[in-house]
Amino acid sequence: MNTNSDLTLHQRPAELLQKLIQFDTTNPPGNEFELIVFLKELFNQYRIDTQVLAKTPQRPNLLARLPGQGMAPPLLLYGHVDVVTTQEQQWSVPPFEGKLQEGYIWGRGALDMKSGVAMMAAAVLRAKAEGFQPAGDIFFLAECDEEAGSDFGMKFLVEEHAGLFKNVRYALSEFGGFPLTISGRRFYLVQVAEKQICWMQLKTRGMGGHASLPLRDGAMAKLGQVLLRLNHKRLPVHITPAVRQMFLDLAGGLPFPQNQVMRLLLHPPFTDSLLDMLGEQGRLFEPLLHNTVNATVVRGGEKVNVVPSEITLALDGRLLPGYNDKDMLAELRQVLGMDIDLEVVLFTPGPGEPDMGLFGLLSGVLKDIDPQAIPMAYVMPGVTDAAYLSRLGIQTYGFTPMNLPAGFDFFNTIHAADERIPVSAVEFGSHAVYEVVKRYL
Repeated sequence: MNTNSDLTLHQRPAELLQKLIQFDTTNPPGNEFELIVFLKELFNQYRIDTQVLAKTPQRPNLLARLPGQGMAPPLLLYGHVDVVTTQEQQWSVPPFEGKLQEGYIWGRGALDMKSGVAMMAAAVLRAKAEGFQPAGDIFFLAECDEEAGSDFGMKFLVEEHAGLFKNVRYALSEFGGFPLTISGRRFYLVQVAEKQICWMQLKTRGMGGHASLPLRDGAMAKLGQVLLRLNHKRLPVHITPAVRQMFLDLAGGLPFPQNQVMRLLLHPPFTDSLLDMLGEQGRLFEPLLHNTVNATVVRGGEKVNVVPSEITLALDGRLLPGYNDKDMLAELRQVLGMDIDLEVVLFTPGPGEPDMGLFGLLSGVLKDIDPQAIPMAYVMPGVTDAAYLSRLGIQTYGFTPMNLPAGFDFFNTIHAADERIPVSAVEFGSHAVYEVVKRYL
């Protein structure tokens, strides 16, 4: 707990991040309670009103409000304080020590997303400390349970306390603001949209029996055909408006011939061939241009000497904005070309096409702080709590800016051993969020 008054911590967002990492909030089970108490006491020391909302006492969420002038709708800054497990990972430093080493802060949550929480908290505290009153109310929300479905976090808040978000139109949270360096150019990815979850179950059936007798074309063989087709065939190409804007932004910032490649990616007859040609970069772009499916779990058979007559395959599908579970089933059946038992287990509709009304402000802040920045709209292949807020008509921007060095493998450092972030990136992000608060109108 925060027992000593410190009204200067807003000047040291990296130190605040270290303190947050030191709370082990691995989910499951979460254990966010002590961290939320720490933040509540910190905000109260700055004389910022707070409210704790919890489905169960040990899984609380914290909402703080910095009053504005009433000239603009409220702006919501939110982030989750739970983290994924470190089990079976080989860390070179203790994952919950928040160690400062070689200019980096190391620990679980350093990127996802305690750094973002530290940036936003420091920005709000700074505004209060400097006596700045924003155009509209600024809400800061520290939420629990994002890494395990948000039943105790954002889902609970939207379903049980929707009134808290009345008149909120825009929000800042994960998962964007970090740079992607291509041909020496620094593109800052600002998330404006994300894909949707569509989990499915597929069953293959065939003759079963004693394994001592040859058996062909059974459930196992059909499963093999399914897996091979999923491995070798993509679902159809789709060019959604947000993705089109993303690749046009890329093309506008790149020299010839890279700019032409980005534009050609938007022409379906060339898309897949170019993705193959781009290698690892193409692998990052592919889910933005297709609905995708991955086989994840196989269940079937109980004894080694019995051929099963039924196999169940779990499929993780992800849909682009504007598509639904019926679209997924139709596309998948076409690719598989087989008469199979296929059903949707879970479909969570996400945000539709984005409201870009705040994008200009965010872009301007980035370009002012980093003159080499080329901001670009980004559609994330994963999902965040933005999906729940979108039900209330709130547009979330992934905006936790980090001026990461070229070569820093952002995507493969999140959730991995030795997760870390440069101190300078935390300070950069905190300043950027503060500038948004100042300029928001």
